[in-house]
Amino acid sequence: MDGAESQEGIPNSASIQLPGQWETYRVHVVTWNIGTSEPPDNISSLLYLDSQVTADLYVIGLQEVNARLLQFVMDLVFEDSWSHLFMATLGPLGYVKVTSVRMQGLLLLVFSKQLHLPFIRDLQTTYTRTGIFGYWGNKGGVSARISFYGHTLCFLNCHLLAHMSYAAQRVDEFEYILDVQEFDTHDTPHVLDHDLLFWFGDLNFRIDDHGLLFLRSAITSNRFSLLWNKDQLLMMMKKEALLQEFKEGPLYFKPTYKFDRFSQNYDTSGKRRKPAWTDRILWRVKPRPKVEEGSKVEEVTRKPLREDLPLKVVLDTYTSDCTYGVSDHKPVIGTFSLEQLKKYETPLVQVCAEGDWSATGGPLVTYSILEPFSASTWDWIGLYKASFRSVSDYITYIWVKGIEVSSSDDVIQVYMNKDDIPVLKTDCVLCYYSSNARSIVGISPPFQVHESVMVTEEDLAPMIANGRDRNAAS
Repeated sequence: MDGAESQEGIPNSASIQLPGQWETYRVHVVTWNIGTSEPPDNISSLLYLDSQVTADLYVIGLQEVNARLLQFVMDLVFEDSWSHLFMATLGPLGYVKVTSVRMQGLLLLVFSKQLHLPFIRDLQTTYTRTGIFGYWGNKGGVSARISFYGHTLCFLNCHLLAHMSYAAQRVDEFEYILDVQEFDTHDTPHVLDHDLLFWFGDLNFRIDDHGLLFLRSAITSNRFSLLWNKDQLLMMMKKEALLQEFKEGPLYFKPTYKFDRFSQNYDTSGKRRKPAWTDRILWRVKPRPKVEEGSKVEEVTRKPLREDLPLKVVLDTYTSDCTYGVSDHKPVIGTFSLEQLKKYETPLVQVCAEGDWSATGGPLVTYSILEPFSASTWDWIGLYKASFRSVSDYITYIWVKGIEVSSSDDVIQVYMNKDDIPVLKTDCVLCYYSSNARSIVGISPPFQVHESVMVTEEDLAPMIANGRDRNAAS
């Protein structure tokens, strides 16, 4: 097992110098089997919100979200309580949910700082059922892939087969998920094609052989290393070639399963299940192509072996937070520094608000294409509150192929419908959404929609009641 050390995706030659500027981004990954519970009141410590070092990306993988039929249907219509809590917590801090995917009890959420949105492209999600012969989504994997400043990242949240004796079958399930999941991209059609893969979830690997008394004694005395040689995942990583491509930080925290709820006591029920590190976070940098024998060393060290490298991952923290008790599992947290060269620094589209914006004025939008891309008649520009929480959180929108006020080769101007503009003073941004890229590819500087001087209190009440000003008034 590897410790908290750098795992590089570039040749190890110190002589390689590549053009451009290294940038460091921080990725905060959480995995938690929540045992069908409702969320706690506060998740600040789970997200390290008191830390002076802020995350650029938050990736949240939950297992056993309440998937009873009525609750599942309600969640599809109104959004589940866990997603709502994460959005309500991170939204005011400048984070936006860029994508999510739900398969029964499995939920994956990806958040980004708002400033990165124009550089997160080609979003896609997929899922694979493995539980109950593949017909019910109680087990399996959900994944999301993105291009982040030109580097391809994939996040795979799994809930694998339970019980002590099924270690090999868990590996088979994982390989099956990797085999069947596909994305509609020419360069990364499969999970393992991505430059960087984070694999996490309730992987359900247990600790073999050791008796309950020995396990609890080692845990109580913080001698976790006594248990590593019997951890099923670590044993499988020594035998399986595929798993050897993955890295994991040291297990310097207490096994995260199984606890009495709302306590830090391991299972005291009649079953007295053995503690285990069922909840894990691993990562894989895509291996470099092997150099054929006879190739010149100077040819290898002169340039990177792949055009889209380098990319380097450093594990900063790998731990669990035992203070949360809503589930019989404790959440596991991994924070990473992602070092890479930006492939692009210019958004595809520049969009801005022109003139005086109000419900009685002329809300004029100006946009221009800065970089060539595959535009669509389904592209649109949305008006959002400056602290919006997701792509679907718009106040109103206009199709980019709408009625143009003026147009040139460089700049296009369109009016939004003034009847849809907030009547109260509101800080807003405009976002250009690309249907082909499945993402926001341009975002305006913040601007203020002014309070409408023509609106009386009598006019305001029915507008709010009818939902016209639902975002401005919230």
